[in-house]
Amino acid sequence: MTRASETQGGPVTLSTEGLPEWLDPVVRVVETVEPLQLSRFLPPKDGAGRQSAVLVLFGEGERGPELLLMERASSLRSHAGQPSFPGGALDPEDGDPKTDGPLRAALREAEEETGLDPAGVQLFGVLPRLYIPVSGFVVTPVLGWWREPTPVGVVDPNETARVFTVPVADLTHPGNRATTVHPSGHRGPAFLVESALVWGFTAGIIDRVLHYAGWERPWDRDKQVPLDWRS
Repeated sequence: MTRASETQGGPVTLSTEGLPEWLDPVVRVVETVEPLQLSRFLPPKDGAGRQSAVLVLFGEGERGPELLLMERASSLRSHAGQPSFPGGALDPEDGDPKTDGPLRAALREAEEETGLDPAGVQLFGVLPRLYIPVSGFVVTPVLGWWREPTPVGVVDPNETARVFTVPVADLTHPGNRATTVHPSGHRGPAFLVESALVWGFTAGIIDRVLHYAGWERPWDRDKQVPLDWRS
């Protein structure tokens, strides 16, 4: 049994009970969104890919609703320096990848990477599994409410450069939005927040959640941010 599950006193479960009303649109997204509405990259039908999970954690800060993000260390081989949700590959002790394995993995990785206490997190939904072709990860986005916030920060500098929260108001502000253009030609949504450029898989999830929750504001999709060839 993982530490996360022990902290919660048993099996890790999903619950929408007692969530703040402003999260209702996000709950509806969880209940209605289809995989292709989130990404054109879906898990290989042959079952290939490394199972992983990320924690999309909503909290409430001084400026209202916010999301927890971290910036990966620049020395990492994969996605170096990129802002991302806490998360990583499932371990055998996390359990069945098709049931509660991703829930345990999301909490465990978030604790290992940011130091948060899983006991204060209420998991309320899971989005469809998606695929990251460049790394071969099959990712389950697990959504949580930071019911009882605890201090967070860098646990291992070799893995994480910093841990930070971003107000949803900043993510929806049109001036903070842009389109990234990768040297390969791929274009995707991006957010310029907290002195960081959030792009790639993480930005894609945020973009789609904001859109289907009805929180998106009109923004200039012609505003482009080029990505370094090493990205």
